[in-house]
Amino acid sequence: MEINLHPRNVKIVGAPMDLGQQRRGVDMGPSAVRYAGLYDRIEQLGHTVHDVGNIPVAGRDEDDVRRERWVETEGGGLRHLHAVTAACHGIYTLASACDAADFPIFLGGDHSMAIGTISGMAAKGPLGVIWIDAHGDFNTPDTSPSGNIHGMPMAVLTGLGHPDLVNLGTPGAKLRAQDIVMIAIRDLDLQERIALSHSGIIVYTMRDIDELGMATVARRALARLNRLPRIHVSLDMDALEPAVAAGVGTPVTGGLTFREAHLLMEILAESEKVCSLDIVEVNPILDEGNRTAEVAVALTASLLGQQIL
Repeated sequence: MEINLHPRNVKIVGAPMDLGQQRRGVDMGPSAVRYAGLYDRIEQLGHTVHDVGNIPVAGRDEDDVRRERWVETEGGGLRHLHAVTAACHGIYTLASACDAADFPIFLGGDHSMAIGTISGMAAKGPLGVIWIDAHGDFNTPDTSPSGNIHGMPMAVLTGLGHPDLVNLGTPGAKLRAQDIVMIAIRDLDLQERIALSHSGIIVYTMRDIDELGMATVARRALARLNRLPRIHVSLDMDALEPAVAAGVGTPVTGGLTFREAHLLMEILAESEKVCSLDIVEVNPILDEGNRTAEVAVALTASLLGQQIL
């Protein structure tokens, strides 16, 4: 195992939340990734590792959460708005308190937690985001067919959506469109597709990856964000082909291969600009022998400097 020449102080934080979507099981994602050996794998690379445990998250079956299962909004509605907001605020508080030398890894949980993680990291200064996902997560309450908040975090982070979410931590948008690159996108709702195409966000779909190759896409993403001092990577495991990562709640065929995902992480690591990571939507109930969590651990190792030679 290679020893990394640039040791980091890595903090592992769990956010066992399944409130942003309807399918149960992703709240067990942090435990699955830990069980797959995340701590030891990172430590073997020469980094210092601290697992600070899980943030408190209300259970879906708690009385208060059940009572506010659906919140009506103008033009639509949201599921579990107040509970998701409270959980994301806890994540925000922890993320914004991290030292500049820390490399936090946030284990989800559904992707709505990125409202807290990215808001917290952005509170510390200019931040670029590489969003690796089958989905754009650019819905708002009036475009979402389901009202599931895990389909909305990128819209929220750019200032679109319910004010309780948009104003989390600090008022208003946390990211500019020109500071975001999406990779592996292949499944968008109709209105979401229209909004995203007009947003100014750079989107590399799976067709782009097929035509250009992952190395070109990764390097173009970094060139786009090169002016920024820090990059946050938000990895939804459904970005990968379901044959590689079956344990996700919303699988979409035609995703990243195992090697494409590793190459992306290896090139991002070489930039030395990545400062934090989300790993979301791991659902061990739907998995085969915890394989998806094991792949997540392997990808994390590549992002933190593991190389073939």
